[in-house]
Amino acid sequence: MAKKTVEDIAVKGKKVLMRVDFNVPMDGNKIADDNRMVQALPTIKYVLEQGGKLILFSHLGKVKKEEDKADKTLKPVAEHLEELLGQKVTFVPATHGQALEDAISELGEGEVLLFENTRFEDLDGKKESGNDPELGKYWASLGDVFVNDAFGTAHRAHASNVGISENIGEAVAGYLMEKELKFLGDAIDDPKRPFVAILGGAKVSDKIDVIESLLKKADKVLIGGGMAYTFLKAKGYEVGQSLLEEDKVPLAKELIERAGDKLVLPVDVVVADDFSNDANTQIVAADAIPADWQGLDCGPETVEVFKQVLADAKTVVWNGPMGVFEMPAFAKGTNAVCKAIADTDAISIIGGGDSASAAKNSGFAEKFSHISTGGGASLQFLEGKPLPGVEALSDK
Repeated sequence: MAKKTVEDIAVKGKKVLMRVDFNVPMDGNKIADDNRMVQALPTIKYVLEQGGKLILFSHLGKVKKEEDKADKTLKPVAEHLEELLGQKVTFVPATHGQALEDAISELGEGEVLLFENTRFEDLDGKKESGNDPELGKYWASLGDVFVNDAFGTAHRAHASNVGISENIGEAVAGYLMEKELKFLGDAIDDPKRPFVAILGGAKVSDKIDVIESLLKKADKVLIGGGMAYTFLKAKGYEVGQSLLEEDKVPLAKELIERAGDKLVLPVDVVVADDFSNDANTQIVAADAIPADWQGLDCGPETVEVFKQVLADAKTVVWNGPMGVFEMPAFAKGTNAVCKAIADTDAISIIGGGDSASAAKNSGFAEKFSHISTGGGASLQFLEGKPLPGVEALSDK
């Protein structure tokens, strides 16, 4: 990686600002899944062991009105981090001001502080998410060096990543950021072949650039999920009540023609007479979907086709489920594809989001080489577009 990392700078005795991605799912005031926090621990522990004075900050959800503050505070996150680290974490319920500045000045070497949700600054005109120059400058003034370990926000130019980077002497990547960029970068720039990409999810429009990019780089691109029906429609098939982006049919047709046998579509689907886990279902050929039914999962023959393609793969990138996996009746395709990837000896990368949830839910998470912590960021990386949060870091 051409950017400096946390090991390229001295942190002992310095006030180290670190942007982490603690945007974790909450169940009341309890953390439902702490994976993002756990992934950030290596960088946090390194700075503390090296004698840095660590100042952590993160966003949590969207904060649009004053009432949102109550269930978007990072206080429960600070308490959980204390358990994970086995040491005191000072929580400061402020994003600016004297109390925060005093708490930072009192930090000793090897001590850690977490301040309040950066999105609280958006209540006064999107200062954080709009990369307000004064806010970025102010946050940068609180520390000596900046470590960005929040890959999940790297595709956005915010005050808490780009704004700080532009106003501080050294801005470097943490271990998690470095790991994300290495796995995704190697997969895209220098993959072991055959390189197979699997794309699912609801809409073609969400992944046009990803499909375009991967068709140039991958040996095979497998398409599933709701987006598959727009491609099936482009082949002239009846798709019934399935999810369809009518305005994207011409584009899908063009992609099919251009890709040839590189693009692999479902050959059968699980259809239902209602969007419900209790609906009546049947398995039909991809060109035989009844007009008043809707496709909600890929079928067993499709799974077998996908398995054959994956059998000798050396690099696999997967982004997006194969069906409505949140409903058990329509999770079989996603789980089967997940298992098929896990059974290969390929370098396997999941691009965050729903795919990561599916891998965890099906019990195969540990079989993958890398599960990205950033759905949107990994998608943008796969599209071949620069990530502002990374671009702003110091070069080696």
